[in-house]
Amino acid sequence: MVSSEQNQPRRITPRELRARIDGEGELAVLDVREEGVFSRGHLFRACSAPLSLLELNIERIVPRKATPIVLCDDDEALAERAAEVLRRFGYADVSILEGGVSTWGRAGYEVFTGVNVPSKAFGELIEHREETPSIPAEELKRRIDAGERMVILDSRPMDEYNLMNIPGGVDCPGAELVYRVHEVARDPSTTVVVNCAGRTRSIIGAQSLINAGVPNTVVALRNGTMGWQLAGFELEHGNTRMAPVPMPDALRQAQSAARRVAERFGVSRVGPTQLERFRAEAEQRSLYLLDVRDPAEFQAGTLPGFVNAPGGQLVQATDAYVATRGARLVLMDTDRVRAVMTASWLRQMGLSDVFVLDGVDATQMRAPEPATSPRLEPEPRTISADELRALLEARAASVVDLGTSIAFRKGHVPGAYWVIRSRIGDSLAKSALERAVVFMSPDMRLAQLTAGDAAKLLPDREMLVLQGGLEAWRAAGHSTETGETGMLDAPDDVWYRPYERMAGGQDAMREYLSWELELVAQIKREGVRYPEFAART
Repeated sequence: MVSSEQNQPRRITPRELRARIDGEGELAVLDVREEGVFSRGHLFRACSAPLSLLELNIERIVPRKATPIVLCDDDEALAERAAEVLRRFGYADVSILEGGVSTWGRAGYEVFTGVNVPSKAFGELIEHREETPSIPAEELKRRIDAGERMVILDSRPMDEYNLMNIPGGVDCPGAELVYRVHEVARDPSTTVVVNCAGRTRSIIGAQSLINAGVPNTVVALRNGTMGWQLAGFELEHGNTRMAPVPMPDALRQAQSAARRVAERFGVSRVGPTQLERFRAEAEQRSLYLLDVRDPAEFQAGTLPGFVNAPGGQLVQATDAYVATRGARLVLMDTDRVRAVMTASWLRQMGLSDVFVLDGVDATQMRAPEPATSPRLEPEPRTISADELRALLEARAASVVDLGTSIAFRKGHVPGAYWVIRSRIGDSLAKSALERAVVFMSPDMRLAQLTAGDAAKLLPDREMLVLQGGLEAWRAAGHSTETGETGMLDAPDDVWYRPYERMAGGQDAMREYLSWELELVAQIKREGVRYPEFAART
């Protein structure tokens, strides 16, 4: 048995870390600050893995316990706490970046702002290399007003599309484009316009259709919904329109297109026997099993061990799903289209060991495996929304909300406090808590973990968890309030999209679009290469 002393993380200098990043073999670089802090400056190859959520996410983003892991933060304090979490989970090869991200910058290496930088930079390179055609908002508006034959396909997930969309557009997330386009644009004379909120998914989506040989004219909406708004045009809100699932003839066209893409980009397939060999080797080589279909399809049934990573988002935010460089990835779908299209992009990004599962047996598909709950002693008691209401009316409980700051501003239990779990000690010291403290979050596991943390800090209070979180509170017919009252922490838990900012939205949009365009120059300074893409140049 390895002693706890042997498991203590060692410090690694920026120069040592850079050599490991540039070298061969598996490596996961995890930045354990909150995502909003991460977005203000981080390493190019670092994945955002906030300490607050680490127990919930680590086995998904780093599935192999022997993977070499390097932790980053501001001053090593959060990294030390994260290392202890990883030790409890059985991760044995953990190091800490000496001095944090600021030391990396002082050593002469690039510090990147924003989130999902590797994928977004890649999108800019693709547009430059492929000369992906685009159309400005003013030209699209003119064509819409003129009644030209076109379809506008929004390549974002439904939740983002539902917030706002180009008038007349329908939702068709990235990996769904080649799968569904032959049904929604049957006439080759119909122009297909692909949009997202900004640039990356518009570019990758449009280029996907072009790579697939779609006979229609295909263009990306330049700068997406942000460009549309900056041009002074109105957006629609609250829509749920979705491009239809292809009928048999349209599906055959999509599959034929996918075969051509697979051949062009060297996408390899594996069968069930090879998959089992990969599973058997998973303790020696990291293995990610990713179901790239729409979330609703995934929930209806998937293969054992697979997690949902919708293909468009997997390309747009690869670092959110795959933290280990040099790992194996096996992608699956049920139509032999979406997995191939996703794999073609991942290969160009330099993930060479990406495979598509062939011969998916529908009889083996089951409901997804439930997320594991934290093991706490003692386990905090859960209460219902009505029980919480009674406690509040009796002034016998305080509510602590652990959802995102964005969600809290939009609606929360009246009088609730908002905190970030990793700062719970400092936050609760600022509050006047009743005898019972009720924690709530969209993922109840986060509330349970935080209740366990708080019980150690405040042993004289009773720590409870609201069953079902805010959704259950609303379903019980209880009211909510909006705004920032009760926020005990700086709202830097998540990265705010430009249209989620409380003020200065249009300026934020312009800054964001400029940031995306400038990524190409920055990655050149960093010396980043995308091997498969570079090989084609």
